[in-house]
Amino acid sequence: MALVLAFAVTLYVAVLISDWANKTILSTAVLFLVAGLVVGSGAFPGVEQPQFGQLKTLSELALFSVLFSDGINTGGLASIRKGWRLPGRALLVGLPLTIAGIALLGRYLAGMTWPVALLLGSALSPTDPVFVSAIFSVKAVPKRLKHVLNIESGLNDGLALPAVLIMLSRVAEKGQETYAIGWDLALGVLIGIVIPWVGIRIEESRVFHAVGIFEPLLAFSLGIVVLALCYATGGNLFLGAFSAGITIATVSERASGAFHRFGEIISELLKLAALLALGALLAPRLLQPLAWREVAFIVLATFAVRPVAIALSFIGMGLSRKEVLTVGWFGPKGFASVVYGLLVLGAGVRRGAHLIGLAVILSIVIYSSTDILVGRWFERHTKKEPSEISENAA
Repeated sequence: MALVLAFAVTLYVAVLISDWANKTILSTAVLFLVAGLVVGSGAFPGVEQPQFGQLKTLSELALFSVLFSDGINTGGLASIRKGWRLPGRALLVGLPLTIAGIALLGRYLAGMTWPVALLLGSALSPTDPVFVSAIFSVKAVPKRLKHVLNIESGLNDGLALPAVLIMLSRVAEKGQETYAIGWDLALGVLIGIVIPWVGIRIEESRVFHAVGIFEPLLAFSLGIVVLALCYATGGNLFLGAFSAGITIATVSERASGAFHRFGEIISELLKLAALLALGALLAPRLLQPLAWREVAFIVLATFAVRPVAIALSFIGMGLSRKEVLTVGWFGPKGFASVVYGLLVLGAGVRRGAHLIGLAVILSIVIYSSTDILVGRWFERHTKKEPSEISENAA
């Protein structure tokens, strides 16, 4: 109950300072992370530490919710296809380059084996726009940049997942076979497509119809069914979530629109709870001594690799230097990396999990404190450089 009390108090404080957080570099995400670190440090005697299994389940639910909402927010397949050129480059070129760059740092700077280095590269490659949400509310930031960051962050979790699972099977004593991993991924996608499609078709029939407060619950209930079936059958939760979100957005604009605000609230609560629990879990290990090579790995993997990968992937795409820098800079490691880090810990790679945890913490603190600054940078240059805020999709 002590952690519940800590979450409730922190949530109340976050509500009180939310206006300041929207206008300054203050971040509610950092607030929950810090609260978790304080609780987990032993500053309050009698406060229980979260168990690994509890945090893993909470993080899985949070990531499922995030990916489900992200899938709905894409607007469906038609919207994805319409503006696919830039996100496609970021995903199909930038993501592999990011994995490779982090793996090289892990192998030659931190002295890891290739499987472990590739595992960390895959776990730290996904991005999470939740921690840079302020930039999405700035009108001066081009819509095509917001579109790239949103679509890329929604898809790169799932694209990195097969690499994470395959590398885990190489470093774990009892890893899954590649064909089993492929089946789980395919099953998750299948469940995520079939269940929402059938469910919405039934609701749109002449017999049934959702009204009033039950309209947002249509998408929510289908998401819960997908979650339960993935748990029951072994289908991949995260690909199931994202596939379900895209399917709902594709099949029913009404259902996705009704769910939008409700989904935002549910996702936000789960994410903040997971952050507090993560901080509490990491606190006892946070001050463990690190070699300078490990410190250098964390900093370079978090802040240096992605900008280079994005710059290379966007060559010839017609973006200004400022736009390339913006997309390259905003590569915050979020809940996907947290969940993948827990999988790494579960596989017995404690050093790798520790480095992932520290990278996520550093990423959240820095990126969530700079989004408003970059937004203001665009606002200052709006009148000087009107051509750079074109809203035409590339």
